[in-house]
Amino acid sequence: MHSPMFSLEVFPPKRDAPIGTIYDALDGLEGLRPDFISVTYGHGTHADRTATARIANTIRKDYQIPTVAHLTALYSDEAKIDDALDLFTQAKVSGVLALRGDHLDGLEPSGVFAHASDLIAYIRERKPDLKIYAACYPEGHIESESLDDDIAHLKTKVDAGASHLISQLFYDNADFYRFLDKARAAGIDVPIEAGIMPVTSAKSVLSMAAKNNTRIPKAVSAMLDKWGDDLPSLRAAGINFAAQQITNLVANDVEGIHLYTMNRPGTARHIWHNVSTLFSE
Repeated sequence: MHSPMFSLEVFPPKRDAPIGTIYDALDGLEGLRPDFISVTYGHGTHADRTATARIANTIRKDYQIPTVAHLTALYSDEAKIDDALDLFTQAKVSGVLALRGDHLDGLEPSGVFAHASDLIAYIRERKPDLKIYAACYPEGHIESESLDDDIAHLKTKVDAGASHLISQLFYDNADFYRFLDKARAAGIDVPIEAGIMPVTSAKSVLSMAAKNNTRIPKAVSAMLDKWGDDLPSLRAAGINFAAQQITNLVANDVEGIHLYTMNRPGTARHIWHNVSTLFSE
């Protein structure tokens, strides 16, 4: 176990892509020795459950790294959640990241799990010994009225059974510190990892920022303006920026870093090379 914690996120390949692409990404991450790897999940189909469980099981068996399986609630009922939990139990995951999931045009939510806290409470009842992770939003969820309102909802997740939090991306550490102070003041005392998503393309940064209510500070805007059409240079700048973020967070005693790899092992390896000496084992 690293101090502070260090973890990664990977995602299954798109349904029209070869499954082997994820294993190429995992091979590229070998040597980083994260404390766990989280594996994302779709919107509740059998294919989503199976892919997440299969990849999590492979990471555990072949790479000897603990895994955390994502699980979304909005379009699932109890039977689908039970099925997913059974698959994840067979895969011997170390925990589940319980999420509400995004609304999708043309699909009607099941109405069973309206919030992540509903899913967390259900998992806690069904699998009392399973570690439950939850998401948090340093700048507030895009649907929340305010950051304080969002932190109140976050407290509900923790009270329902979440024992570890992973933040959504942010590009200004001051936003994370402000959120952390408010979360602790609200009585949220579980570990909170800071989620870092490297800048690798202007399109993805702008898209993710809009989707997640993420502010783009001047330093990132300058990078996008300077190298938005020069991907190698933007990637190099993004790696340096992410390393600077992590350095500052570790210097300020953050409890963990969760690196969103976007299945780009080269980027993750470069960032880890720059900061690995800051983490003790």
